[in-house]
Amino acid sequence: MVKVLFVCLGNICRSPTADGIFRGLVARAGLDKRIEVDSAGTGAWHVGNPPDPRTQKAAEVRGYDLSMLRARQAIEADFHEFDLILAMDHANYNELMSLQPANSKASLRLFLSYAPELGVQEVPDPYYGGDDGFEQVLDLVEAAGENLLAELIKQYKL
Repeated sequence: MVKVLFVCLGNICRSPTADGIFRGLVARAGLDKRIEVDSAGTGAWHVGNPPDPRTQKAAEVRGYDLSMLRARQAIEADFHEFDLILAMDHANYNELMSLQPANSKASLRLFLSYAPELGVQEVPDPYYGGDDGFEQVLDLVEAAGENLLAELIKQYKL
């Protein structure tokens, strides 16, 4: 079982979008028994809350249901539980680096490192913007998610 954790700031916009999209890609590939997916935030403000309604609406239009997801905060134990922890931006990457124990098994990377062809390194936070920001997040996450899945299939011979 390969375990992947997506992390943003509050776990209500970007990381649950990545979680839901990647779950969908994994299920369509018939690998839901081989790849486990979760999401978290570096902050605790929204713990227990569902994804932002705008996030859910944008994802639903594209066929992804995020309603079952609930925000949680990333913890040190995640570095022992997950194989791959993917930060949505540099700020969250740096926060996760400060949380990562020396003996962790998890590899920590920026999520968009799986989509260098996009020409951007960070998934922008759409929280304070308009609907187009949520669409942009979906576009970036779908592209990087497909590349991530292909890489996991190759790396772990799934």
